[in-house]
Amino acid sequence: MTALARTYRPRTFSEIVGQETVVRALSNALNHNQLHHAYLFTGTRGVGKTTLARILAKCLNCETGITATPCEKCSACQEISAGRFPDLFEIDAASRTKVEDTREILDNVQYAPSKGRFKVYLIDEVHMLSGHSFNALLKTLEEPPSHVKFLLATTDHQKLPATVLSRCLQFHLTPLSVAQISTHLETVLNAEKIAFETPALIEIAKAAKGSLRDSLSLLDQAIAYGNNKIQTDDVKNMLGIMNPGILFDILTALAARDGEALFAHTRSLAEQGADFSQMLAELLSLFHSISVLQVVPKATLETDTRVKDFINQFSAEDIQLFYQIGINGQRDLAYAPNPKLGFEMTLLRMLAFYPDENATPVPQKTSQPVTNMTKPAAAKPVAASNWAELLPTLGLSGAAFALAQQCSLISRDANEWQFSVSPKQKALAQEKQIKRIEEALESALSTKIRVKIIFNEVNEATPAAIKHEAQQAKHTEAKQQILGDKNIQDIMKTFGAEIVADSIQSTEK
Repeated sequence: MTALARTYRPRTFSEIVGQETVVRALSNALNHNQLHHAYLFTGTRGVGKTTLARILAKCLNCETGITATPCEKCSACQEISAGRFPDLFEIDAASRTKVEDTREILDNVQYAPSKGRFKVYLIDEVHMLSGHSFNALLKTLEEPPSHVKFLLATTDHQKLPATVLSRCLQFHLTPLSVAQISTHLETVLNAEKIAFETPALIEIAKAAKGSLRDSLSLLDQAIAYGNNKIQTDDVKNMLGIMNPGILFDILTALAARDGEALFAHTRSLAEQGADFSQMLAELLSLFHSISVLQVVPKATLETDTRVKDFINQFSAEDIQLFYQIGINGQRDLAYAPNPKLGFEMTLLRMLAFYPDENATPVPQKTSQPVTNMTKPAAAKPVAASNWAELLPTLGLSGAAFALAQQCSLISRDANEWQFSVSPKQKALAQEKQIKRIEEALESALSTKIRVKIIFNEVNEATPAAIKHEAQQAKHTEAKQQILGDKNIQDIMKTFGAEIVADSIQSTEK
């Protein structure tokens, strides 16, 4: 039995899955006879680079004429499809990297095609050629005979010399979406008359990571594994996919800050032989989905519907923090004593850095009596530096402190404080963070206070801006002291040294 990836290899542009932009550009060029002498197809494995190049070769040599819709009946079309057309030279650059191999190819370029309209050189994985091979190819690539076309394909175009790139029309092929792949797999299975479950195809499409060829290879494997039936449980077992329910259990435990439950779920994963790197990647995908739905509630995502249950269990900043911790944990997983410990430590970091909502603000002493700020009966403008001095005494931390630093005090009276916040900081201004600021002010001032946030461009200096300006001033002063020191000037003169100005820091806090 022939592999599905070969049986269902597209033979015309209309059969290409995805890559509409590339297909449109090539079709228009062919229909208007606007041909280039060198084409470069780039993209990850299995997205159609070589297939497109072969179809283009067929379009150029079809006996009906240069066309975007080859006839598929003439000898040229049939021979190209069968891989025996004498004027199509397919070269694997990975196995022919030497300059001698390239010169051998170029020696035949000058001769006219034996049968077709053009001699077509299809060089796959062209980035594998040596530097000398590129130099040998360059002149011919720049000014080839009129009967020659070069079709280059690569998975790593960044390794190609700029001189080669500048001589080619470049087409970047994008990875296919899960929906595109799964839909194509349905078409293949219907043609093969094989029963399937749609969720199983979605799992195969996810595992293929954008590669249509990889998805068809996995489909071959799934057909054999399931005895000519594609069932979801069989596919998950074949791919080593764990029940996603345990990841939602982990999210539930994280939302409840239940460390014991997190450890229990980790033990369960270990007992099932889970791939902890894959588990962490899937957990990151869940964080991404939650974050997207928090910011864009109407977004359409290819994810489990249970994700929506967690939108209100975490704040937007919590999810961003967990995602960053997870990314760092994934990087460090290879250095952990074993994957299970690395996974556990990542979850423990999420718990350890989880903002403490129950922390009681502890007011600190200040040189200016705070009680004086509660006396005005009517609202009136307040200097921003008063808020900057008061803020450190409120005992705020985490996201609430971050929000307070971005606030500019507009006005206040005995019971209401109005703050201006830039719209760029809107994600910080969660209701529970505003509540924490209110509670901190009430504790410090011993009176009931309502905090009101107004979103507009801040005119007054925020505490964060004031702190930054102070740090910049200290840094400037430190640089002047260092650069003005006679001993340092002598050292620089003697050794021809230079001071890296950005490395200078003030020792004052």
